[in-house]
Amino acid sequence: MPSIRSGRVALLSLLCALPLAAAAHTGVDGAAHHHGFATGFLHPLTGADHLAAMVAVGLWSALAARRAWPDLLWAPLGFAAMLLAGALAGLAGVQLPGVEPMIAASLLVLGLLVVTRWRLPGLAAAALVGVFAVFHGVAHGYELAGEADAGLTLAGMLSATLLLHVGGIALGWALRHSNVWLPRIAGAAVAVLGAALLAGVA
Repeated sequence: MPSIRSGRVALLSLLCALPLAAAAHTGVDGAAHHHGFATGFLHPLTGADHLAAMVAVGLWSALAARRAWPDLLWAPLGFAAMLLAGALAGLAGVQLPGVEPMIAASLLVLGLLVVTRWRLPGLAAAALVGVFAVFHGVAHGYELAGEADAGLTLAGMLSATLLLHVGGIALGWALRHSNVWLPRIAGAAVAVLGAALLAGVA
């Protein structure tokens, strides 16, 4: 019963975040990147695209895992590592085409992975989410380029990313045997958000 309640709370939180999609990477929250660790930490929590992606990675990891260790960690660690690599590349001025469409596509794919609980070998799961994480990271790097406190801000964002992954894992592990529909609804909501964002940038 507690796991169902926690699943409903998480699902409602995710659905409430959908209106924030219009603010994703439009400069609306740009000021948050100029004030160090605390505002960097808050950024993934205030942008629907990042929030949904981070939670979905953890949720999928838990739902698709055959065993707790090390299956739960491959995708989250792969995402976090490649997010950092992408952010450093963006800070260095590396230009990648299609950053916004790839971020939107990541939500669509991650949402479908949660819905289907598609199982992949650990390295393949890490590589799949890692590709998308590079684009999330590059977007952050572009925004932080030239900022004196970019390192602190990036550290805050990475910390929040890992915590959101952990939250998604905890939720998915609690629901993997007790409820079938809540994870599917959550995954569908993420996929719909991704499709809406993709339509907006296509």
